[in-house]
Amino acid sequence: MREGIARLLAETGFDVVSQAGDAEAFLRKALAHKPDVAVVDIQMPPGRADDGLRAAIELRRLLPETGVLVLSQYYEQDYALDLIGDSAEGVGYLLKERVGDVDAFRDAVARVASGGSALDPEVVRRMLGRRRHDGPLDELSPRERDVLGHLAEGKSNQGIAGSLVVTTAAVEKHITSIFQKLGLDASPTDHRRVLAALTYLRDPR
Repeated sequence: MREGIARLLAETGFDVVSQAGDAEAFLRKALAHKPDVAVVDIQMPPGRADDGLRAAIELRRLLPETGVLVLSQYYEQDYALDLIGDSAEGVGYLLKERVGDVDAFRDAVARVASGGSALDPEVVRRMLGRRRHDGPLDELSPRERDVLGHLAEGKSNQGIAGSLVVTTAAVEKHITSIFQKLGLDASPTDHRRVLAALTYLRDPR
């Protein structure tokens, strides 16, 4: 699978600088090459448990400018939240089955490489399914929840508009309302889209 992903990335315009067969080699090579984005499987040798995830988290700590896209066989909310940490910028979490959708996979890699985020739609859907009442998200309308779900996947306003078949202006209006309802005031340092996504993903309900 590693060879297949490397070939797919090369064929879609990426420069694959290295490959690694275990978590230790992954971290060592990523630190040496300092790529724009590193793609890693959660389950890697030597332990074949969460070795790849732990290496990815360590890479984020040591080389925060490198984006990290993690691939997982199964959806695990704790894995996703551990990877995201305090910032969703430059982070991706995809189920392996998404690799078969070449355009979507390429878009996710490019998004993470440029400092954005790419969260699997299934991950976002299941997190939404765990919601209960009496939280900040309950102030949102059903359409605003839809918009925030797509925002949490890392989509741009244009991408959200295309997915929901609405105008970009409508999306911008919804996002402005979301920011207001979540109490996310504009500031020169905080990224409100990231903060909104983190509010959505970290809601324990």
